[in-house]
Amino acid sequence: MHLEANGGLEPAAMLASLAAHSIPGAERTQAGAGIHERLVCTTQGPVAASVRLRASGVDVTLEGPREAEGEALAAVRTWLDLDADLDDVRAALVGDPDLRPLVLARPGLRVIGTTNVFQTVVTTVLGQQVSLAAGRTFAGRLVASYGTPGPGGLLLFPRPAHLAGTDPGELRAAVGLTAARARTVHAVALAFADRRGAENTTENDAATPHLTRDELLALPGIGPWTVDYLEVRTGNPDAFAPGDLVLRRALGGISAAQAAARSEVWRPFRAYALVHLWTAAAYL
Repeated sequence: MHLEANGGLEPAAMLASLAAHSIPGAERTQAGAGIHERLVCTTQGPVAASVRLRASGVDVTLEGPREAEGEALAAVRTWLDLDADLDDVRAALVGDPDLRPLVLARPGLRVIGTTNVFQTVVTTVLGQQVSLAAGRTFAGRLVASYGTPGPGGLLLFPRPAHLAGTDPGELRAAVGLTAARARTVHAVALAFADRRGAENTTENDAATPHLTRDELLALPGIGPWTVDYLEVRTGNPDAFAPGDLVLRRALGGISAAQAAARSEVWRPFRAYALVHLWTAAAYL
């Protein structure tokens, strides 16, 4: 099944980003074929989604309950930002001297979101202050130790209640984390599990509860960069992470305060500006 992207997309750039963040065991990326595979949570259970990125959109193959097809396809559209009107984005950014060559080179670049908010929060925590490769390694160990089998030969990322019931010392040993990082992962799991229980959601419910920015910042070991990055990944087109080192280097080594000030002219599409700068600096 083919899902059209409103105004096209950038297959090579977006696949490079997906590959850089791919979790061993839970996701697969075939760079040569332009394919990425992952599990999508639905109210009917997990569905394996294989997406082949093309200039016009994505070809999607699903494996899972038939009744979950519509929900899974809607999740793919949201995850890959297929419905965004990039004409407005390009018009807002192309006049900027730093962004003009990037926008012209990759006019269909979109902000990749998430299919599992809890997974994205945890993997972001695992990637704090380490390389992308190290973050992927930690996430792969977490999935190997606590994930469960899903369709397509992929492992389902552990649910909040599962990690919340795990001793932080055990998490530290299994994943190779520092004691502080293990406590942060455990605190995140507890917070999501508590919210899920309060909202009476089921374990198969795809509507993963969200924690607010203030709730996340109140957790030990989570700071502004983490919540800024999560806002980018969870659908805010104007989200921005001024403290991000890759971004600041791409802008000539400026400070976080300078990056925040520089970004004001990119409103209300700062997330797209950020992704253009990240892509040019880190993915291609």
